[in-house]
Parts: sequence; structure tokens; C-alpha cells
Amino acid sequence: MKNILVTGGAGFIGSHLVRLLVNKYPNYRIVNMDNLTYAGNLANLKDIEDKSNYEFVKCDICDFEKVQKIFLDYQIDGVIHLAAESHVDRSIKDPFSFAQTNVMGTLSLLQAAKFAWEGNLEDKLFYHVSTDEVYGSLGEEGFFLETTAYDPHSPYSASKASSDHFVRAFQDTFGLPTVISNCSNNYGAYQFPEKLIPLFINNICNNKPLPVYGKGENVRDWLYVEDHARAIDLIFHKGKIGDTYNIGGFNEWKNIDLIKVMIKTVDEALGREEGTSEKLITYVTDRAGHDLRYAIDSTKLKEELGWEPSLQFEEGIEKTVKWYLDNAEWMDNITSGDYHDYYNEMYKTQ
Repeated sequence: MKNILVTGGAGFIGSHLVRLLVNKYPNYRIVNMDNLTYAGNLANLKDIEDKSNYEFVKCDICDFEKVQKIFLDYQIDGVIHLAAESHVDRSIKDPFSFAQTNVMGTLSLLQAAKFAWEGNLEDKLFYHVSTDEVYGSLGEEGFFLETTAYDPHSPYSASKASSDHFVRAFQDTFGLPTVISNCSNNYGAYQFPEKLIPLFINNICNNKPLPVYGKGENVRDWLYVEDHARAIDLIFHKGKIGDTYNIGGFNEWKNIDLIKVMIKTVDEALGREEGTSEKLITYVTDRAGHDLRYAIDSTKLKEELGWEPSLQFEEGIEKTVKWYLDNAEWMDNITSGDYHDYYNEMYKTQ
């Protein structure tokens, strides 16, 4: 049996990955390590929480002694590291927290893996999940490649760039087997509603303002979260040690155009007249250091491992809107904070 540690497995991307691994690999033990901070929600995994090959442990990745004990107690063979502070606006307000979690937390995990696997690196892997934001900003043309130089512009992207460098340094210095992926913006079910798509779906439903930075002309590449989970699974099992893989949706949208698609989709789902909610759009002062355009070239992942996205945005957003409308209780528990109090009380002694 393989023992796989997924950090941040109660978060948005992490919960989709944990569900995929638990259901696909009954011969693996999937250990979900999450500190259940504001974006960690075990309600995301209620459908698999009683599976015999799934275990949850509450732990801060910066707590090196506890992390090291988890590696030894569970005899961890592989790590898929997703735990991170990930919201750019929060990083601008509190860069210290991002440096602590994203840099020192990653270092804690790397050091624990180094100690636990010393002298026995066969079939071991430390997989670090990162972001396209480490590459900086693109002009109107071109794409981020795995060879694109790092040029982070926000405290968030700087912290992720630093953690990427630490992962590579541990491979080069200590021979730790590692792989890194850099993904574009994810969307789908279970996403914390400070992020653009669930925030705007919720605001449209409740006739609240839709704040748009600048003129809404910033461009992002959007990746359906279940496609991302499939890519992580593939890279973990078939990726080349020491390599980097970019994961993108080949799916670029200007923010304002994406918002209008969401308005159309939600209004239609609620039986409103088309365009009813466009009056909610409110233009606000642009974010400091706001990168103009991100676009990922996933050719390497497609050609070497055979992955490609299964959904384009219009289809994916319809599925996403339907999920949030069908799961209003989940959203209500998030916005009220009830989810956080319940699960932290449950695991406060761990």
C-alpha cells in the first residue's frame, strides 16, 4: 500500500484531488493534512470521509515537529503539496502570513521528507503545486512556458516563487525527488467565495454589487478544477522527476467578458430576463500590481503525458453555476462562518 500525504486537502483544489485519489486508488492510503483555516472545509469531503483508505489529520504545515511525526507515523511515500495562502488581495494586506505559510511551510515539509526518506528514495516523490502567477505578466500575445523566467509582482506570487525555488534546491542539494506544476486560475464546485467566480455567482443571486477592478480588461486563463485534479494525478504517477509542468485551460477571458457570461448564466438559471443583473457591475480602483494577462501553454503536458482539458468555459460555468445554486446551504454555511466553527470544535484537540 502506498501512503500519500495531500496537504491542504480540505481546500478547493485539494478536496477535488483527495476525492479523485480515494475513489480511484483503493490500494492507497490518502492522508489529508489540513489546518482548517478559513478556506479549509471538511464539508467538501463528506461523501468520502468514511472511506477505509482515507484519513484526516489537522496540522499546520509550519509545525515542523508535528509534520515530521506525521511522515513517520503514516510512513508517507509521496507528498502532493497544495496547502497555501492563495488570495492576492490578502497578500497585499498581510504579506507576512504568506511568507510564513507558503515559504516556511513548504520548507518544513521538504525537511520532513528529507529526514523521513533519507537513505531510501526509491518510489518517493515530493510534488509541489504552484501557480502561473510566478511568471509575472504577459502582453497581448505569447504564453507562459515551463522555461519562462520568474517575475512575480505580488506578495502572493513572490511567496510561491520562493517555495518553488526551495523545492528545486532540495532536489539539487539533497537529491530529493521532486516535481512542480504551475496552473492557471481554477474554478468549479467548493471554491471559497472570496474568489471571483463563486463570489460573483453569490452576489448575482443576492442582487449585490459586482466589483470589477479597473476596466475589467485583465485577462486570465481558466481551468476547470476537476481537469486540474486529473492533471495532478497524471503528473504524480507519470511525470519526470525534476521536471516542471504547466497546466492551463487554453481558455482565456477578459474579466469583464467572463463576468457577463456569469450574469447571463445565473440570470437564465433563476428565470430572470437576460441582462437583468448587468446593472450590478461596479468598477473600482485597480488592484496594486495587477498583472495584465496570464496564459499557460500546456503543450508539454499534452505531448508527454496525454492530458488536455475536458471542458471549455461556457460548459464548465454552466456546471459550476448549477452546483452553487443546488448547494445554497453550503454557501450559506461558508458566508455565515458556521462551517469553520463546527469543524474547528471537532478537531481542536488534535
